[in-house]
Amino acid sequence: MKGLRGLAWLLVFQSIGEVLARGFALPLPGPVLGLMLLLAALRFPLVREPVGECADFLLSHLSLLFIPVGVGVMTHLALLSQYGGRMLFVIVLSTWIGMGVTVLVLYRGKGQAR
Repeated sequence: MKGLRGLAWLLVFQSIGEVLARGFALPLPGPVLGLMLLLAALRFPLVREPVGECADFLLSHLSLLFIPVGVGVMTHLALLSQYGGRMLFVIVLSTWIGMGVTVLVLYRGKGQAR
């Protein structure tokens, strides 16, 4: 039952984010705003405990969420064969850039903590 409350909290914050994003014509997507609000709300046990239980459930079944992606890839094999090399290059490059930025942020944050 607590897991369902957690899912309800997730949906409530996503909905609030959507309302804010559309109501104020903000440049951020509603789910991103909802996640930022959820992050602030996770300080309270009333939200944190049910959301934690829901997150544990979703993580334990994470592999099922990749099935639609696999089906999508299989239906577009022609595109993958045409653009696969470029896609691989972009994925590897963006991964390395993300890792580099993370290293810089951690390095600078560690320097300020001293």
